[in-house]
Amino acid sequence: METISPAAPHAALAHDDAQLYRKVFWRFVPLFVACFVFSYLDRINISFAKLQMQSELGFSDAVYGFGASVFFVGYFLFEVPSNIVLHRVGAKRWIARIMITWGIASAAMMFVKSDTWFYLLRFLIGALEAGFVPGALYFFTKWFPSSRRGRINSFFMASIALCGIIGSPLSGAIMKFCDGLNGLAGWQWLFLLEGIPSVVLGIIVLFMVDDKIDDAKWLDAAEKRALAEQLARDPKVGEVHSLKAAFKEPVTLVMAVIYLFLAMGIYGLVFWMPQLVKTAGTTDTFAIGLISMLPYAVAGIGMILIGKHSDRTGERRWHLGACAFAGAVGYVLCGFFPGNTVMLVIGLTIAATGIITSLGLFWILPTRFLSGIAAASGIALINSVGQFGGIISPYMVGKVKMITGSATPGLYAIAVACLLGAVLIVWGLPKRLYFREGASD
Repeated sequence: METISPAAPHAALAHDDAQLYRKVFWRFVPLFVACFVFSYLDRINISFAKLQMQSELGFSDAVYGFGASVFFVGYFLFEVPSNIVLHRVGAKRWIARIMITWGIASAAMMFVKSDTWFYLLRFLIGALEAGFVPGALYFFTKWFPSSRRGRINSFFMASIALCGIIGSPLSGAIMKFCDGLNGLAGWQWLFLLEGIPSVVLGIIVLFMVDDKIDDAKWLDAAEKRALAEQLARDPKVGEVHSLKAAFKEPVTLVMAVIYLFLAMGIYGLVFWMPQLVKTAGTTDTFAIGLISMLPYAVAGIGMILIGKHSDRTGERRWHLGACAFAGAVGYVLCGFFPGNTVMLVIGLTIAATGIITSLGLFWILPTRFLSGIAAASGIALINSVGQFGGIISPYMVGKVKMITGSATPGLYAIAVACLLGAVLIVWGLPKRLYFREGASD
């Protein structure tokens, strides 16, 4: 008679868990990645539109920088309320609403004729999009245990890199080949063609997303029970449940400041990369799109590998701090070599890999002490404060460039912000948040 070792049942269970989480992953994560890609594309395609729109409408660098930044004012004001509503009505309906309305507003950017309408529509897009990213991150906490969220968050945040890989050449191609078609400028086609997919994806969310494990008709009873038991075993370092407690928790505020620095790093890239490549000597919009794709391609691969390594080791602190530091190094290189396309792209690649990876790892930490409505509102608070980085860095670089004729001082300022973020990550958070999780498969 065959003897089964004590390790065998555990191995079988681990195998079943792996199969189960693959099933959940393919149900939700690719859809949310697609949503994030187009949300980010609708947010940052203004950086490509700038190549034609600015001269055609007579906008200065300061006007463009402020228009890019005012998006985040609307985002900030409506972020926390949006996530509170999501907690009450569920991710399915609320994320679908977010996507459909922001897709329509983004497409409406094609009708901009003055700086006033530019500012108003950018504000509206930010207000309508508010809540998507923290809502998705909060949604993942309902389906994946902490030991697996390093890779899940990294896959989700890889949407930023994927947006650059797909969006950069796509935006450049639309700008070049659709310019003048049916009497519309390339930048007008850009907003129209990149706004429509968000509306379509919002409709798909209504049919594919389940708010709770119990709602999932595609899981059997045993699978539902296994998922619920895994989530119940998630380690905590002291839970904060209420909205008021989340806002008063000092760690929440420190994390918000860290995310502000990281957001300055990412938005410096997404809003100014095409212009930096152009300044280095490339003038063709399609070529600029292809060159801008390279840093994102490397970042997408890097962040997935680093996220998986962090999950395997259970270590978060030094992975996250090293990534933020890499962002600072990348920006310094960009500042040193503004006229050398090869060195500029190397600097942008290091910065993109470090900063985008840090975003995925960062979001594991808040849910170690926040739960329930506190998790929904606390994540939204951290994200909304962080979005001030989207107000500061685009406007700062634009203003510095207008005054000095060079973006270099602005790039150095963003490098300092990334460095401060790394310092706070390593030494500014309580050690209780940095416990090592058990390795996951």
